[in-house]
Amino acid sequence: MSTAIISDLHLGVSSDADVARRPEALQRLCDALARADRVVALGDLLELRERRAHDVLEIVAPVLRAIGEATAGHELVVVAGNHDYELVAPALERARLEGRAELQLEGTYPVKDGDLAAQVGALMPDTELTLAYPGVRVRDDVWATHGHYADLNLTVPRVESIFAHAVGRLVGGSGPARPVDAYEAALAPVYMFSHALAQSARTSSSARSGNTSRDVWVRATGSGASGLVLGRVAIPIAVSALNRLGLGPFRPDISALELRRGGLRAMARVVADLDIEADHVLFGHTHRAGPLPGEIEGWWPPAGVRLHNTGNWILERAFGADSGPENPYWPGRVTWVDDEGPPRFENVLEGLEL
Repeated sequence: MSTAIISDLHLGVSSDADVARRPEALQRLCDALARADRVVALGDLLELRERRAHDVLEIVAPVLRAIGEATAGHELVVVAGNHDYELVAPALERARLEGRAELQLEGTYPVKDGDLAAQVGALMPDTELTLAYPGVRVRDDVWATHGHYADLNLTVPRVESIFAHAVGRLVGGSGPARPVDAYEAALAPVYMFSHALAQSARTSSSARSGNTSRDVWVRATGSGASGLVLGRVAIPIAVSALNRLGLGPFRPDISALELRRGGLRAMARVVADLDIEADHVLFGHTHRAGPLPGEIEGWWPPAGVRLHNTGNWILERAFGADSGPENPYWPGRVTWVDDEGPPRFENVLEGLEL
C-alpha cells in the first residue's frame, strides 16, 4: 500500500498564499494523490483562524471537491492541526461525554461527530473520510502527527508558544502521567480561543491577515536600525522577562538556524513524552521540510527515531520560499510511505512558477 501525506495546505488563508487554490498547482496535487492507495492530510488542511468557518468552506469548496475526486474510492485520513482544531474538537468532546476521558495516541473519530468535519466530508462523497487525532499509525514503524504539541516545548518565543507555556504552567505541564491529555490541557484552550475569535462578527467582517510571530521575525532579522534594536535589544529583554515569569525557558536567538534546531528539539521531546514506538516520525507544523540532503543534526534524536518534516503548501515569502525547490520552505511536498523502506519525498510543484 502506498500512502501519500500532505500537510499545512492552510486552505482559505487571507493572504492567498495557499498555492493549492491555484489551478495548475491543484492539478499537480490531485494527480499525485490519485496515485496513492491512501492519503493522509497531516494537519492545517483548513485555515480557520482568519475567517469564519462558513466563509472558508465556501472559498475552498472547489479545492476540496477536486481532492475528493482524486481520492474517490480510497481512504483520506484527516489529522487535525492547531489551525483547524475545530475539525476534531466536537469528536473529542463527545468521547469525553461518553466516558472516554483519556485520549488515545492514535484515536480515530467519525466525521459525523462534528458539523464542520461533516461538511468537509459532504464535499468528498466518494471518499472514505476519517478523522484521526493526535496522530496516525501509517505503518508499523511509521507514526505521523501534525506536530503542534511541539509548541509546548519550543524555546523560540513564538506567540502561540508563549500562550501554550502560560496555560501549561497553570495546568501543570506535560507530566509523565497521561501525556496526551496533559498536552491537550495546555494547548486546546489556546486553539479553541483562536477559533472562537475568528468566528466573531467583529473579526470576521473582513479577513484578518498577517501572522504576528512571522512579522516579528521578519523585522528582527532584517537590516536597518529597527531590526537591530528589535533583534538585539527588545527581544532579549522580553525573553528575560518571560523566563522570570516562569513561562519559558525561552532563548533570545530567533535566527533561521535556531528555528530549525528549536523545532527539532521540541519535537524530539514530544516523541519522548508520548513514548512513540516507531523508526520514523513524520510531522509538519513548522513548514520547514526536512531533512534536506546533507542534513543530520537534530533529525536523529537519541531514542533512535528519525524525524521527517512533511513541508507545506504555503508560499512563505518571508523565508525566501519563492527562491525555488532547494529552499526548505518551498511549497508542494508530498511524502510517500510504501510497504517498506524509509519515507520518500516528492515536490510536485518543481518547475512551476509561483
